[in-house]
Amino acid sequence: MTIDIHCESNFSCVICGVDEAGKGAVLGPMVVAGVACDDHADFEGWGLRDSKALTARRREAFFERIRDSFPCEAVVISAHEIDSLRTAQTMNLIVAEAHASVINRLHPDRAIVDACDVNPLRYRAMVAAGLQKPCDILSEHRADANHLCVAAASIVAKVLRDRTVRDLAEEFGDIGSGYPSDPATIAYLEGYIAAHGSPPACARASWKTVAVLMDRRSQATLFEF
Repeated sequence: MTIDIHCESNFSCVICGVDEAGKGAVLGPMVVAGVACDDHADFEGWGLRDSKALTARRREAFFERIRDSFPCEAVVISAHEIDSLRTAQTMNLIVAEAHASVINRLHPDRAIVDACDVNPLRYRAMVAAGLQKPCDILSEHRADANHLCVAAASIVAKVLRDRTVRDLAEEFGDIGSGYPSDPATIAYLEGYIAAHGSPPACARASWKTVAVLMDRRSQATLFEF
């Protein structure tokens, strides 16, 4: 699903930054966001930082300001869609295609992307393969810490994912952050699988975390006989 947050169809920008949130989560979607600007100087004095270095309140405040000031795009890929795509693609390719989708809608002259591959040049080629028109791409690790437009994109992606996780919590209960490193998320998954014999609809069933918990449940069931 593509979200048009704030974009004029005839807008042509010089630069856009692209980043994702939720790539490694076991619960909930992945969100890829792009923010367009004419120059990095457009963000100077804002105090922008990588979303992970900001409090939730600061992220929300920056999100509103970014959305009201610059063209933004976001692609939200649900847990079910990720499971389906992973039958034929790597996770890195899924992210790269989402990056390309955001860039296509913002049509910048240059895009700076947070590389989701150990090899930034390989990731650059993966993104470039999905573009509809030529665009200079800089693929870099830690781009969200090194480029203000990517920091802005990281904030948009993180806020949108956090809002989605809160919505899921209203439907499924306390799912924690959705990441395998979160004890609350693992406790939720263990409890749900024990009670239902299958993972919840908000889970990425293709994730190893889910497979391990399902295997534990099967072993425990066998010992009951």
